[in-house]
Amino acid sequence: MSILEVEHIQKSFEHTEVLKDISFSLEKGQVLSIIGSSGSGKTTLLRCLNFLERPDSGIIRVNGESLFDSSASSRKNEAEIRKKRLHFGLVFQSFNLFPQYTALQNVMLARELLAKEQPDYKSRKKEIHQEIEAQAEILLKQMGLADRMQNYPHQLSGGQCQRVAIARALALQPDILCFDEPTSALDPELTGEVLKVIKELADTKTTMIIVTHEMAFARDVADHVIFMDDGCILEQGNPIDVMEHPKEERTKQFLARFTQG
Repeated sequence: MSILEVEHIQKSFEHTEVLKDISFSLEKGQVLSIIGSSGSGKTTLLRCLNFLERPDSGIIRVNGESLFDSSASSRKNEAEIRKKRLHFGLVFQSFNLFPQYTALQNVMLARELLAKEQPDYKSRKKEIHQEIEAQAEILLKQMGLADRMQNYPHQLSGGQCQRVAIARALALQPDILCFDEPTSALDPELTGEVLKVIKELADTKTTMIIVTHEMAFARDVADHVIFMDDGCILEQGNPIDVMEHPKEERTKQFLARFTQG
């Protein structure tokens, strides 16, 4: 059974259709790369999956559980939406770290906020904090940041900030880790650092959706590639078929930009 099923998702802002009848599925342990020009709807799709935006229509299921179904018209309260978001970890383009917190505190924050909702939090506060801290330290070491845990974001390079952001997304143990152009704000050297971490996650069969303009990376790491254009999925399939033998003219034109010269 697919870990993620997306059926007929549509989203408009005022009179502009941004997503038009988006449908796809993702298997556990697979990597899905979403490619396409700026403005094609890629980021909006991720935001709909993470419930940062509410789709106008369609269905989203994770592990067979319906997270969104437009035919069920009732709106969820904020607590229910937060619970749904836990299925997805999102890594933003520009890190979105809290500048007043250290790298370690940034990774710990979401788990600590959730822990406060537990009925036994007050009686186990110290123990829970130690557990969260220990897990955050493990994740930062995994990201190659063992010596940077007490640094604030302004003391870190862009690549280091993005690795903290990846650790933060992993801290809640999401079913699916989502990346929204994670290297777009980085220079080539730092881009390599972040792509290496994502490749290592792919090797451990972490289920991921990656919106990227790094075509070689998308081809080499993804199990499935979606090409979006003007809010639609124009073409999808395995990386070789889509990226080396595209059928649609607009896919060919898009990919040609990355092979010229």
